[in-house]
Amino acid sequence: MSLVTCELVAEKLGAYLHHDLSLSALVDWAESALMNDDFDPAHSATIRDAVAKIGVADVRTFGLAWEDCEQLLSQLGYSAQINIVAR
Repeated sequence: MSLVTCELVAEKLGAYLHHDLSLSALVDWAESALMNDDFDPAHSATIRDAVAKIGVADVRTFGLAWEDCEQLLSQLGYSAQINIVAR
């Protein structure tokens, strides 16, 4: 059992947005966290809501669009930025 913090959720979303973590792996992590982990008591409601939304992102009706990630990160106290670089 581990402690899920705002920082950890932001890291997972960042890994997903950077294509270092697949959607299915992100959803698996979220589902496991909801069932097995503790949430930082200082932000438990916010974290639980974010992790729950991530946990259903593999269902077509819900999904996980860029705007969803921006909103979740904002609720967690983070922001997303895009850098476009030449290959």
